[in-house]
Amino acid sequence: MSVQSANLLEKGYWEVTSSNEERSTTTRAKQWCIDLVKPSCVKRCPTRTEKLRRTAYLDGVRGFAALLVYWGHHELWAHDALGPDRILENAYGYDIQRYLACLPGVRLFFSGGHFAVTVFFVLSGYVLSTKPMAMIHAGEHLRLGDNLTSALFRRWLRLYLPVVCTTFLYMSSWHLFKYRADPEPKSTYTEELWSWYAEFKNFSYVFRAGGDPWFSYSFHTWSIPVEFRGSIVVYTALQAFSRCRRNARLWSEIGLILYFMYIVDGSFCALFVAGMLLCDLDLLEQGGDLPHFFRKMAWCQSYLFYGLFIISLYLGGSPSYSSDIHVLRESPGWYYLSLLKPQAVFDYKWFYLFWASTSFVASVQRITWLKSFFETRFNQYLGRISFAFYLVHGPLLWSVGHRLYAAVGWTKDSQAINIPGWISIVPLPKIGPFGLELSFLLPHLILLPLTLWVAEMATTLIDEPSVRFPQWLYGRTLARAAKL
Repeated sequence: MSVQSANLLEKGYWEVTSSNEERSTTTRAKQWCIDLVKPSCVKRCPTRTEKLRRTAYLDGVRGFAALLVYWGHHELWAHDALGPDRILENAYGYDIQRYLACLPGVRLFFSGGHFAVTVFFVLSGYVLSTKPMAMIHAGEHLRLGDNLTSALFRRWLRLYLPVVCTTFLYMSSWHLFKYRADPEPKSTYTEELWSWYAEFKNFSYVFRAGGDPWFSYSFHTWSIPVEFRGSIVVYTALQAFSRCRRNARLWSEIGLILYFMYIVDGSFCALFVAGMLLCDLDLLEQGGDLPHFFRKMAWCQSYLFYGLFIISLYLGGSPSYSSDIHVLRESPGWYYLSLLKPQAVFDYKWFYLFWASTSFVASVQRITWLKSFFETRFNQYLGRISFAFYLVHGPLLWSVGHRLYAAVGWTKDSQAINIPGWISIVPLPKIGPFGLELSFLLPHLILLPLTLWVAEMATTLIDEPSVRFPQWLYGRTLARAAKL
């Protein structure tokens, strides 16, 4: 029997005629297309019997954080005419403004986008460190070198390929379907294509010292260069600390956090290193090798992590409308906290968000009900599509959402100029508390399922191939000896 036939038999197939093979290929192609466009909610979901991974809750945290980003951007976009940033991004009671959406803790569900992004960065530091740190603990330094080499090769491609694909499709759709969007389309597709290329190539160079940090074809991707720089910090630190003794390594990680947070304005890098430190401590705990100090604290662990959780909810709502420290000191409940801001940090919100996100990620695993919440099917689903969800929610907001909000009565100047025919087609009453008005919530019966559906397809067609392609390419570049 040929090798090919043996492989077919192993997969449960018998030798068939070529016509049957063609029919089978066509059937599989049709089924693949159906599965691609079929939303998860209408697919048969088998009962989950497999045991969740130890870090499955981190996927749920990432997915829920992506949902917070989605919701926060829609709040600001729909309420633009009311100056929502002055309301949602200031503390409760500032300038005699008192809204339910601005209460501590509650505000994270309305303006928790910055908090969610810092949670992303802590999670990235944790996840990127998991395999290399396990190798460090095991003393497998040769495998560590191979792992870090592969990770560095693949990282840029893994992060930027989805950005290239989603922004290219969004930009092309303006000229294909002849509609106006944000930003304003160029007069011709050729001009648009050059503008997109010129802007992206500058945006993708993460070491540039000047220029606009935003990519106008998707403003929300500002975090991608930060993600790449943070990844380099993590990989470099892992290699640098790989041969240190346990306590020396932990102190080095703490020292790096202090350097980034209190000596230079590197709060973003501190977030990644904090994730690496949390990963290190978790692996040490699994191996029963935590420093004596932590073992002595075991008796008050529950109180400690509930305290960190409460702190994270409060600090996660740091006012962010202005970077002026005097505004923070005039904000109710923030005067004494404002005195803690290091001199090195220019925009104070990142200092408080560092402690908020680090405390949150550290506490989730230790609070049973909270960990269980992030291990639920919906949050695990959000975690699976989170990167694509993050990338597509902006283009859908600026195209479909822009029109739906205009149709129900949430208007602004750009809509009157670009899409006057959509304004107040089906006006809905703006009843309800700020941020939860009926006319704001009802469009999400369309917008949220649509965004989730497009994110599912983008995960299959763009995100997952963007993981596999760098792996394949790296394998193709290896010397023969390295493959053995």
